[in-house]
Amino acid sequence: MGRRCRTSRSRLVRGKMDRVSSLPDDLILNVMSFLTTKEAASTSILSKRWRYLFAYVRALDIDNSVFLHPEENKRERKGIRQSFMDFVDRVLALQGDSPIDKFSLRCETGVDSDRVHQWICNVLQRGVLDINLSIDLGEIGYLLVQTFISTNLVELKIASGCHINFQPGHISLPVLKTLTLVEPVFSDSGQLQRLLSACPVLEALDLASVHWSYRNETLSSATLKTLTIVSAKSLEALSFDTPNLLCLKYSELVARDFPLVNLGNLVEAHIKLDCKLSLPSFGSNVPKLFRGICSVQKLYLSPGALQVLGRSCQAIPVFNNLTLLEIESSKNVAWQAMPVLLRNSPHLETLVIKGGLAHSFTNECGDACNCISREEKGRSLASCPVKRLEIRGFEGMLKDTEMIKHFLDYFPCLKMMEVYVKDGRPRHLAPIASDSYNHLSSRNVRIKVHDDSLT
Repeated sequence: MGRRCRTSRSRLVRGKMDRVSSLPDDLILNVMSFLTTKEAASTSILSKRWRYLFAYVRALDIDNSVFLHPEENKRERKGIRQSFMDFVDRVLALQGDSPIDKFSLRCETGVDSDRVHQWICNVLQRGVLDINLSIDLGEIGYLLVQTFISTNLVELKIASGCHINFQPGHISLPVLKTLTLVEPVFSDSGQLQRLLSACPVLEALDLASVHWSYRNETLSSATLKTLTIVSAKSLEALSFDTPNLLCLKYSELVARDFPLVNLGNLVEAHIKLDCKLSLPSFGSNVPKLFRGICSVQKLYLSPGALQVLGRSCQAIPVFNNLTLLEIESSKNVAWQAMPVLLRNSPHLETLVIKGGLAHSFTNECGDACNCISREEKGRSLASCPVKRLEIRGFEGMLKDTEMIKHFLDYFPCLKMMEVYVKDGRPRHLAPIASDSYNHLSSRNVRIKVHDDSLT
């Protein structure tokens, strides 16, 4: 009886396998493209037809952690690393010069850098369209200049802390549209611009945890539409000459100066700044940056950005196109920039306050809040056309409730208020419900209350 059951199960498995095998090669290869290369290669034992089929997959996803198995303490075994390198060599040899669309490679210290360079050159010569590299090159840190020469490459991501140091004429990426560099080190002030000049159709540039080896940089490109800069080190001066940029995400210690900010078509800006409070000169030129982005429709500000703006309130420009303003509040940062931001946004429709309503209470907060009693209340709010107010990280303290009443009283155009209650709010507070605030104002404002932890 047991043998009969095993035979039945075996026939069932073969039947399912036969149905998969009956699919056309193109469909099977498409399914394999969603597997790692090691997983795809494991199908070679199924039958003669499958033996070399994986070699024709047009997307390679190679990860040496699959071979190293750190949870089994095999990371230090040289034989495992050698097995990984031999495996990659065999896969590339089997593929020959067949076209390839995507090449993803993740490997750690101990893999021969010369072999890595050979693999990259192999796929470049075969016209790869998309390369994603996460490589620990150890103390070398340099990629071969061939990595930056391709007439087919459309998307390139390098997460290896590579040093960018190439000579004129040794870089050409004529069709590259998306470039991401994680922890890059630019050796001199000409390297970034040389890179951009070699990418004449680049649309998206993401520089994460940049290490500048110099003090001044000018970022110039007529084709960029999206730019992300997260700097690990501040610059003395940073210029933007990107007239067609639509979205800017800029995060770093405050540069001392922004000599040129050519961002006339910008639609969306995320500004996250940190400042050195002990150095008053830091942040004094930040208004130059904001004057350059005053055409934005959506503006997102970190607590540091709000703090730096608070030092130069009178220099805050008018944002004629701004319809959405999002600020992140902090108990350590005052709101002295808020009144001017609201008054200088004549078409603002949506205001989002993240991190709750708590902030540093000072006489300079102006009338945007009610933290200090003053004769003229809500003047900046009364002139602001905000229709929708969203508060995230709401704690439900008495002061917070008073702030909500302040907003309801002085935003004349307000139609909708959404309150997202902070997860872990003190249990002694009464439950917060939408109808809890109906009595706070006679205005016809629709109020919704949500659990922030569920969003």
